[in-house]
Amino acid sequence: MTTDELRTRLESAAPPRLLDVRSPAEFEGAHIPGSYNVPLDTLREHREELTKHLDGDVVLVCRSGQRAGQAERALAEAGLPGLAVLSGGMTAWEKSGAPTTYGQERWDMERQVRLVAGSLVLVGALGSFAVPGLQALSAFVGGGLAFAAVSNTCAMGVLLSRMPWNRTPSFDPRKAVAQLADGR
Repeated sequence: MTTDELRTRLESAAPPRLLDVRSPAEFEGAHIPGSYNVPLDTLREHREELTKHLDGDVVLVCRSGQRAGQAERALAEAGLPGLAVLSGGMTAWEKSGAPTTYGQERWDMERQVRLVAGSLVLVGALGSFAVPGLQALSAFVGGGLAFAAVSNTCAMGVLLSRMPWNRTPSFDPRKAVAQLADGR
């Protein structure tokens, strides 16, 4: 679903429900007003329960559309096929000038992955002059990035999403599911 299509649907008498599958910290930084934050790992863990509270009129949102696509597949496997994914995610939404709620600005997950992966490759390459064999670290990270591209997953992103700076003190997965169930 394009940003223009979503804006039109949100202004209609029966707007779709919005599930933002980014980390709580990313959601806190910027989100579409009225959206629910159900991070991808929480969605996967509670997908059977979530399908009881959702119908087909749901739009999944993330930063670029990748995680939302993964969420769509997870919910389809749980019996809720055909959900819409916001094309281009929050990046496209913000670029279009659509209404956005802003909070504390934080680095998005992709930027954090680039920083950590680049730093590890640099340490491995430069450190190998002092410690023979350390270049294997660079090869390991490069292999991980290649696998992430082929499989459309990112283990480093999953690990980083669990770091304290990517959590918000107020996020409770059970509360998120309950709010969704209540329609609030």
